[in-house]
Amino acid sequence: MGQGQPRGPRDYSLSADEKTSIQARIRCHCSLPPAPRRPAYIANDYARGGALHYLAAWDGRRGSVRGRCEPTTGSAPFGRLVQPVLAEAPYRSRERLCWIGDNGSSHRGKAAKKRLRQVDSRLMLVHTPIHASWLNQGESYFSIIQRTVLTPNDFANLEAVRLRLALYEELSNQCPTPLQWKFDRTKLAALLAKIEARQRVREDAQFTCLQEAA
Repeated sequence: MGQGQPRGPRDYSLSADEKTSIQARIRCHCSLPPAPRRPAYIANDYARGGALHYLAAWDGRRGSVRGRCEPTTGSAPFGRLVQPVLAEAPYRSRERLCWIGDNGSSHRGKAAKKRLRQVDSRLMLVHTPIHASWLNQGESYFSIIQRTVLTPNDFANLEAVRLRLALYEELSNQCPTPLQWKFDRTKLAALLAKIEARQRVREDAQFTCLQEAA
């Protein structure tokens, strides 16, 4: 998990990320819910009511989530997500906290790792591999958000978006359910081996082309 030590019973992992540019689309005509023999009616024309960004930390073990809305992204908004989580149980009593994230602009590289360590020495930021952000379970939560909370996008203003997200977060935490994560270590090892084999084939082909050109 970190410093060459495996994860122990007093360690914890959280998947943190951000869903950016959630727009408030103000439909020019009122949306109509589905009715017998017809689907829902959603007007194509809309006015833009602005956009906000939703940051969330997903607890894959417990199935709970802690999120917040921000007008912009960046290291400061991401830090405002971290601090309240550290004050909550069970995280405040853990020996190490592993934050899993991608290399997004708000938490990129060694600088982000250093910033988190300055907030709390127990924090360890672990970046997912390039083009593999789907390994972050927070992305699965955002997928649920997109399909069940933000679709159809029909909001009067940004405050309506913020309220909808907050209510769904509260509802999720009333009866938290961990995701049925099926991508285990064995499947990850098989995928990495497949990628490595493909890379070797590509390098061999390039070497052959260079030899023929010479």
